[in-house]
Amino acid sequence: MSAPRNVSPPRNELALRSPCPKAAALALLSGASLLTLVIAATPSCAEETAAATLSELSIEGAAAGSLTVPSVAAQRAAVNATVGSVAFVDAKDFQDRYANTLRDTLKDVPGVYVQERYGQELRLSVRGSGISRGFHLRGLELLQDGIPLNLADGSGDFYQVDPLGLRSIEVYKGGNALTFGATTLGGAINAVTPTAQTAFAPNILRIDGGAFNTIRENVQVSRISGPVDFLVNGTITNSDGYRDHETQRTQNFNANLGYQLAPGVETRFYAGVYLTDQKLPGTLSLFNALNNPTLANPSAIAGNQSRKVETERIANRTSFLLDVGKLDIDTWAIHKSLYHPIFQVIDQDGWTYGIAPNWAGTFEVAGYRNDLILGLRAFAGQNSALQFVNVAGQRGAQTLRAVQSASNYEAYGENRFWFLPDVALMAGAKAFSSNRTYSNKGGFSGANAFPASANETYAGINPKVGLLWQPLPDLQVFGDITGSRDVPDFSDLVQQNTLNTTFVPLRAQRAVTYEAGTRGRIDRLSWDVTLYRSEIRDELINFSINPVLNIPAATFNAPRTRHQGVEAAIALDLARDLIGTGDAVVVSQIWTHNDFHFLADPVFGDNQIAGIPRDVLRTVLTYRNREGFHVSPSVDWVPQGAFADHANSLRVPGYALLNVQAGYDFQNGVSVFVDARNLTDARYVSDISVVTDARTVAGGPVAFYPGVGRSIFGGIRAGF
Repeated sequence: MSAPRNVSPPRNELALRSPCPKAAALALLSGASLLTLVIAATPSCAEETAAATLSELSIEGAAAGSLTVPSVAAQRAAVNATVGSVAFVDAKDFQDRYANTLRDTLKDVPGVYVQERYGQELRLSVRGSGISRGFHLRGLELLQDGIPLNLADGSGDFYQVDPLGLRSIEVYKGGNALTFGATTLGGAINAVTPTAQTAFAPNILRIDGGAFNTIRENVQVSRISGPVDFLVNGTITNSDGYRDHETQRTQNFNANLGYQLAPGVETRFYAGVYLTDQKLPGTLSLFNALNNPTLANPSAIAGNQSRKVETERIANRTSFLLDVGKLDIDTWAIHKSLYHPIFQVIDQDGWTYGIAPNWAGTFEVAGYRNDLILGLRAFAGQNSALQFVNVAGQRGAQTLRAVQSASNYEAYGENRFWFLPDVALMAGAKAFSSNRTYSNKGGFSGANAFPASANETYAGINPKVGLLWQPLPDLQVFGDITGSRDVPDFSDLVQQNTLNTTFVPLRAQRAVTYEAGTRGRIDRLSWDVTLYRSEIRDELINFSINPVLNIPAATFNAPRTRHQGVEAAIALDLARDLIGTGDAVVVSQIWTHNDFHFLADPVFGDNQIAGIPRDVLRTVLTYRNREGFHVSPSVDWVPQGAFADHANSLRVPGYALLNVQAGYDFQNGVSVFVDARNLTDARYVSDISVVTDARTVAGGPVAFYPGVGRSIFGGIRAGF
């Protein structure tokens, strides 16, 4: 289980917590144990610590990490020291399962709601971010290696994240993502790719396959030569999918090259190419979703609806180890081409580019330890947005020619003052200015005959304050208050139906979130529990205009809403040395409670906001022995399904899924696994394109994505 974990000593990589930055840097660069990190972070910083970490450097070898990308132990330490709700997922936790989407990597993280729609398309929501949006991503920043993947307007999707190309995932919920400069309601998810310094092995070959004619090949090669290291990873996936018209073809390529320019100076270049060709099965009526789940929507077939994405990404991080702290300078550019025949053919092509310096360091103030993070981000982009009549998936007559431009300027800082040895006062803020400009070039019949343009600028300050108490190395208690603002993206601002395209000047969503929690481990029990409440003004709420035709949802500002809930994960070592020496049985329970509702809304009163169920539970029982065998039966349980409409007149049924994973890790580096899902072939609704009032839809809404039926996958992996 990812959430309950050993709590590391306070924060960040290198010298962020240590009054002896060189010792802490050596410890973290060597991938040292948490005990060594604790020693390096104490005020005494004895000279023997440096000797110990130097010896570990020679032992740890390729797992050591580097200045630009610290060791996995250091990554975990930085995440766990955050004053607020966070989670860290090591890729070893999901490498022995069929991991095709972010659901396969994040389903054990409390507070993260992630459900499949089709292929790699998901609903990904943290604390109700983008709660009723029926497509892609909003209210959550997605990063890779700490560098944004979102487009400049804040929108994003999941096609660039290859689970087989990751080394870890960091989840910063809500305002706790300030360390990256992100202050949206949902926070940030950072997918960290391996380097030659952190890879499981210099060479990895893997092949997966199984249900729905799925076959996937992955290869990874990495090398270290003096001051230079490089890694190349590639994955090809082909699958027919569970439903008709759901064929998935993806090719993902990631590479990075690191070079130590001088002692304490390192640069790392990243390159990625991501090709996706995904057929869309569309939504179904509730009856068909539960009784004929493999069907495709007839309009999806008639329009040959699909999503073809070609994305290229280049980025660089250059890091400087200073006398006090470390400076990272990130730069990036992303080119994305989208061909998307749905209700019309959406044909877009654009660039996003940015720069982000970040400094983090530790120093003394009047004899007390003080940790400070300062950062700037400037990023912008322009997107050519064309639309055509959809003629069986091909371009017909053109209906729109527009340009979407977005720019963002941000400055942020976070300070932790340790006024007691085990208590820190945290305060931070982010100032931002974001512009969205839309230009309709006109020249077509109807509403798009004449040129028109509009722009909105959003600006503000998001504050944050909190306390962290760490009475023991493996125990933390925290509480904080954070402000957030979600700026509308162009899918919100540019609203359309079958007749026209209109720019709607929406307001930014504002929220104040209160949270309190604890995480830690005592003997055989580990836990991570957070309670939160977000008071929201002008929440960006979506509803589907016409799910049958796959017309993007309309968006409006709800005057007042409230999101509150519980994010809980508990793990218990039930037995040790049960059958043989060194084996163990662990049970873990993940519970996410979601209470999202309107407050005295003029239309919806105090109704629940539709789209996400109130309770999501997951129970996992794992047996593992020292010879390498492991088996994990699990149950995913949604006691009561989500509402399909904001009027709360239609709710989908709850469900329970029985799953089993098993595998064997041989001593020679070869591993085999089997991943069996939904063994009872339960029929259920996985996700919903939310409508305002289901009672007003003739024949009932066609707005439901059926869940995947019984499926079995297997794979073999060799690391050498």
